[in-house]
Amino acid sequence: MERLSKEFWSSRYQHNDTGWDIGEISTPIKAYFDQVLDKELKILIPGCGNGYEAAYLFKAGFTNVTILDFAQEPLTQFKARNKSFPKPQIHQGDFFKHTGRYDLVVEQTLFCAIAPDLRQKYADKVHELLKPQGKLIGVLFNREFESGPPYGGTKQEYLSYFANQFEQITIEDCYNSISPRKNSEFFIKMIKV
Repeated sequence: MERLSKEFWSSRYQHNDTGWDIGEISTPIKAYFDQVLDKELKILIPGCGNGYEAAYLFKAGFTNVTILDFAQEPLTQFKARNKSFPKPQIHQGDFFKHTGRYDLVVEQTLFCAIAPDLRQKYADKVHELLKPQGKLIGVLFNREFESGPPYGGTKQEYLSYFANQFEQITIEDCYNSISPRKNSEFFIKMIKV
């Protein structure tokens, strides 16, 4: 089976091989959402997995949240847990083929899951999906891994992908990561040029 294919990720969910799944919204992302006042923002969560961030936002009154994942399994589980979440806002498919225009793209675990040679393509795609002055926010690993996924990286590497298309780029150590990820996450926020 080709690594990082739809079948690869489906198999991971089928065999409960989901070590990245913390069972709830990521604390750095929750802290960011808790200070966002505009509940009309059009938000995309690509590589959403079990969609804890989307469920949190929807319960908080954000109505324009779209989720996307390569694998069907987590989306099926999400629908079962979140019966009132609008079905037209749940998409199974390839992030690189997704279309739409968003105010906010949320990075949780997609960037570290794709092959490193696709990272510039990811940055380009996020730029394409964002409206003018739209934001990319979320978490990236502040560490390297021997193999992947997940794939780690450094602040300088991340800047090299995003610097030409984004401004007001913030990549800083997370102060509020969950214990197993303490000192190994960056919080990112950047605005489309």
